Amino acid sequence: MLRRVAVTTCISLGALAFCAHSASAQIVKIVDSSGRPEFINANPPVPLKRSKPKPRTTIYMPAESSLSGRPTLAMKIDREGAEKLVREAADRHRIDPALVRAVIETESNWNPGAVSAKGAMGLMQLIPTTAIRMGVSDAFSPKQNIDAGTLYLRKLLERYNGNLDLALAAYNAGEGAVDRARGIPAFRETRDYVQKVQEVYFRPGSGRASDLWVNFRAIRKDVDASGHTVFTNQ
Repeated sequence: MLRRVAVTTCISLGALAFCAHSASAQIVKIVDSSGRPEFINANPPVPLKRSKPKPRTTIYMPAESSLSGRPTLAMKIDREGAEKLVREAADRHRIDPALVRAVIETESNWNPGAVSAKGAMGLMQLIPTTAIRMGVSDAFSPKQNIDAGTLYLRKLLERYNGNLDLALAAYNAGEGAVDRARGIPAFRETRDYVQKVQEVYFRPGSGRASDLWVNFRAIRKDVDASGHTVFTNQ
């Protein structure tokens, strides 16, 4: 009786795997808990081939069309274009553009496609969590990257009351590390980073304008249009 079942089962498999000679799959016989023979394909599944991501070789920055006013992607990023983005972001976030340039030079050496071993991306080497916090949708976009990095640097200067050492340390190691250390963390990488950025920032010819970043939260006295005295930290 068992032989008839085996033959019937083998015939039902048909050309799929008869005797395993004409197909690549290996058919094996097993006996289930009720004593009935079964035939199954014993070959392991073939793993799916995953395509490797294509390397990013060209980075573009948006350029405004003089005819339609709508953004285009026709202008390849270069140093001049990046400098323009730095000036615009620095003006928007009220920070010294020379400081932004110093951070970019130290972080990526002006390479918009740079990626660090820790996953930091772009000109200002934004880590994914920082990019999300700053509202970035494409960390390799020079415009978004520079704007977000500049905004983050501004927020750090505000957080540490204009203390450049602490702001740069937090940019490199994170606010948590600086707060726990109550100063620059004792990481060689962070200490070297703070020193290198400041060497670039304070070197002759950097164009530094320190009055744009010192103590953003300082209270100042202003007079409005009606002649009233106003005290503000904005």
